[in-house]
Amino acid sequence: MTRLPDVSTRSFDSSALPTVTMIGGGQLARMTHQAAIALGQRLRVLAEHLDDPAAQVSPDVVLGSHTDLAALRKAAVGSHALTFDHEHVPTEHLEALVAEGVNVQPPPSALIYAQDKLAMRTKLTELGLPVPAFTPVATVAEALRFGAAQGWPIVLKAVRGGYDGRGVWMPESAAEAETIVTEQLAHGVELLAEAKVDLKRELSAMVARSPFGQAAAWPVVETVQRNGQCAVVIAPAPELSDQLATAAEALALELANGLGVVGAMAVELFETRDGEILVNELAMRPHNSGHWGMDGARTGQFEQHLRAVLDYPLGDTSPLAPVTVMANILGAQQAPAMSMDERLHHLFARMPEAKVHMYGKGERPDRKIGHINILGEDVVVVREMAERAAHWMSHAVWTDGWDPHE
Repeated sequence: MTRLPDVSTRSFDSSALPTVTMIGGGQLARMTHQAAIALGQRLRVLAEHLDDPAAQVSPDVVLGSHTDLAALRKAAVGSHALTFDHEHVPTEHLEALVAEGVNVQPPPSALIYAQDKLAMRTKLTELGLPVPAFTPVATVAEALRFGAAQGWPIVLKAVRGGYDGRGVWMPESAAEAETIVTEQLAHGVELLAEAKVDLKRELSAMVARSPFGQAAAWPVVETVQRNGQCAVVIAPAPELSDQLATAAEALALELANGLGVVGAMAVELFETRDGEILVNELAMRPHNSGHWGMDGARTGQFEQHLRAVLDYPLGDTSPLAPVTVMANILGAQQAPAMSMDERLHHLFARMPEAKVHMYGKGERPDRKIGHINILGEDVVVVREMAERAAHWMSHAVWTDGWDPHE
């Protein structure tokens, strides 16, 4: 009888596999790990906890904080590239790693513009790119002068650290602005003020760029925000003129090249009611607005990000269907009694075409715990299906009252 080798004694030569280190153990790292498997790569993750989404699935986990230089050094050892699940790593730590020979992508000289909204606004203005009117706010008086000049309401933002609606305020009056600015400055929060844009909708232009300088763009998408965070993405953005779509893609590609970005980058945009586009935010990593491409594009953002940071030729970004809609699965105010597994069972019974991506997160109100992609031809039908599916997974309630037992 042939005896199988004892797995505990089998050796595995990982030297032939490129190792990419990703700082942060969230869902973006988890989905990047999935792409790495298909490409024969190893994704090492610097995670704070073993139950972080990426740490649950990656065999190569370093426990530590992104603010700890020693942990960053440990995670970087032997890696071919070091990249990010989020932008919050101190720039001085990254510059130290670069000085020690670590291939940090995107480099800190580019990443600073995703970390610091004031630096980003200033740089984009220098490059002649369209942004809302803005000003730094170091005193209450500066905010009040800006509001008086632009008209209320205005937008106040934390220069660093805000996301998904956090660190953003929209005071309707001088009195409200005074309260917010006083409180935030007292807590050491650096602020800027922006004019509130009369927007038609929000868009996102995602691109990727390699160190060689090759770049690729996905179709511009519409992002639907609810309670300050992305809820739905429609790819491509419906009823977007060819002229505006081309301008948005060109702007994103110009930014990636001008800032020296390597990897995936999302340029979040405002489309104004008079047909202009303004840059809102930058994210130099895979991004929620690119999740549709996991199922809806020939090359999704996670594979493309790995290709880019390792300087491989980039993949084809063509869509696979006339429309793809992504809907985020957000935690309900109270988690349903029905288990997530049972909800998934019912979803597949009703919508076998739904592509579900769960993040390994516990349920809590408004937390992103997964997303659903649906491909099709009619944007109204596909969006309704995607949102209904996501709502079911969040609440265990069908929005149209459907009963599988009837």
